Amino acid sequence: MKATEQEAVLTIEDLSIDYQGEKTVHAVKNVTLSLARGEILGLAGESGCGKTTLAYGVNQLLKPPAKIVSGRAIFHDKDGGDIVLSDLKGEPLRAFRWNKISMVFQGAMNSLNPVLNIQSQLEDIFTTHRPAMSKAERRELCGDLLERVGVNRIRVRSFPHELSGGMRQRVMIAMAMALDPQIMIMDEPTTALDVVVQREILREITRLREELGFAVIFITHDLPLLLEISDRIAVMRGGEIVELGDARQVYTNPTHEYTRKLLNSFPSLTGERGDFIRHGRTLEGIS
Repeated sequence: MKATEQEAVLTIEDLSIDYQGEKTVHAVKNVTLSLARGEILGLAGESGCGKTTLAYGVNQLLKPPAKIVSGRAIFHDKDGGDIVLSDLKGEPLRAFRWNKISMVFQGAMNSLNPVLNIQSQLEDIFTTHRPAMSKAERRELCGDLLERVGVNRIRVRSFPHELSGGMRQRVMIAMAMALDPQIMIMDEPTTALDVVVQREILREITRLREELGFAVIFITHDLPLLLEISDRIAVMRGGEIVELGDARQVYTNPTHEYTRKLLNSFPSLTGERGDFIRHGRTLEGIS
């Protein structure tokens, strides 16, 4: 799926974000991107390149000294109308988040409140955003959400410390999709997981996207991982998008030297180190 072939749900136009202080840091520089409905857009790059700052800017989560200095992000609501996200303030912004765009934060497994069970934390979403919903409806939905992400509904009574890392991550994904958002931003959602659980989570994300139709911005430094699940990939370096293309093109014919270096930084399962492209490591969905 390409953004040019599908209706866009998000357009980022010439967005720049600075960390202002004694010495200004230009964290995001003139980024222009589009996200199609139902698309998984991978955002790759090394630590500190501006990936998370860009995501926070789109979702209006920046705090001083970070500041959007130019450009804008526009949400194209399927219910009609365009919303310039920087125009949202106060209650309209609170109502917009999670309803339209949700986010799974970096280090999400540690984001759960350790003294509340899972049901209480899931119910809080509906209490805040769906106040007319009855207690019985909230509880039923909590169980349904867990089952949708592959967790037995009886786990609603569990506390975070009673869950494995993979189960906690699934709970965070359930929270992000609770209100049926049109976009889900996922910031390094599998970094702290072992490779087996990581693959299970990736399958769940792909399945849920196909089932529910939301678009995903998947942020990670792990480019081979993005090659497996993404429709398109944007590569960031020093706050700029240096490459953008469909996953197969980025894998087989990267146009930027930095992208080639990222690919070669991951050893092939066969052959010598540094021969990632030459040996053609087989990736599910790519070759």
